[in-house]
Amino acid sequence: MKNIIVILGTRPEAIKLAPVILELKKRNDCNVYVCNTEQQKELSNQTLSFFGIIPDFKLDVMQPNQTLAGVQSRILTALSSIFEQNKFDATIVQGDTMTVFCGALVSFYNKVPLFHVEAGLRSYDLFEPFPEEAMRQMTARIASLHFAPTELAYTSLIKENINAEKIHMTGNTVIDALSCLSDDVILKAEKSISDRNIVLNDKLTLITVHRRENHGERLDSILKAIKQLANDFSDHQFILPVHPNPNVRDKVKSELALVSNVILTEPLDYPELVTIMKHAKLVLTDSGGIQEEAPTFGAPVLVMRYETERTEGIKAGFARLVGADYDKILSEARFILSRDISETRLDGHNNPYGDGKAANRIVDIIEEFLK
Repeated sequence: MKNIIVILGTRPEAIKLAPVILELKKRNDCNVYVCNTEQQKELSNQTLSFFGIIPDFKLDVMQPNQTLAGVQSRILTALSSIFEQNKFDATIVQGDTMTVFCGALVSFYNKVPLFHVEAGLRSYDLFEPFPEEAMRQMTARIASLHFAPTELAYTSLIKENINAEKIHMTGNTVIDALSCLSDDVILKAEKSISDRNIVLNDKLTLITVHRRENHGERLDSILKAIKQLANDFSDHQFILPVHPNPNVRDKVKSELALVSNVILTEPLDYPELVTIMKHAKLVLTDSGGIQEEAPTFGAPVLVMRYETERTEGIKAGFARLVGADYDKILSEARFILSRDISETRLDGHNNPYGDGKAANRIVDIIEEFLK
């Protein structure tokens, strides 16, 4: 049997690769090894646990206030050791993190075919998002199979002279992951949310902010806008799961901890996040995955970035770019929050990112490749 290693390290990677891992294991045609670099240690392990996935390798590479070069060197060294001690016939990575790029490099150095899930996303600005745009472009030069989630992603790879036979448009596995949420899981999530004093009604705003390019003055501007919105809409609740990065956490708590209708929580687990998204009147985010998930529930999204590689949601009317622009965040958010949720809800059946069958397509293609 063939040996496949799936390398991940962040919560979004765990969410988006879980359907692929589960489908591979269900078919029982190969040995599947899961490596968690633990780039987001608690969040990634928590999410894998929800899907019933136990990593075969845990690398624990992160250190406080590390540099990009430092974390890259640690991930590369740890992965190299795993590849030296094991024989793999293929590597699967997802997205555009340091874990992805290091997984790609180590596979290349060991002449192991690389399969890239969610390939072809582009902003074509190397500093928006930073460093992810560079990571995914460099990974594209190494991959043997490119699983593009959308037609736009497929077209981007073609324009970059990637061999069309290596590119497959599959949809995004993040939509597959949503179908794993049973009624019992949702009920438990609702109870947990209630225990956090969050009322699941039609006056919820979900906020997530963590991206490296939003640190510093941009984060100051975003938090100032959130504080003003909370003051303007005192009958609404603003839910902000606080990212563990101290560069984010300390500023968020300093600015918003005393605002009565802003609820700062520890990072939510995946079912909790989805449950709040399902009820949210508005989503304010700089996350990539949430831009893809929120349309399923019809929640309008304001993207707090100046560039996004997920332009399909913007073209379809699910999202708007507002950057870290204080005035733009306020004007766009006020337009939505001042209306009833029935007036601003969108048709979730038109989610441009997938139909929930991406993992099946991906595994079919992998099996054919390995034959």
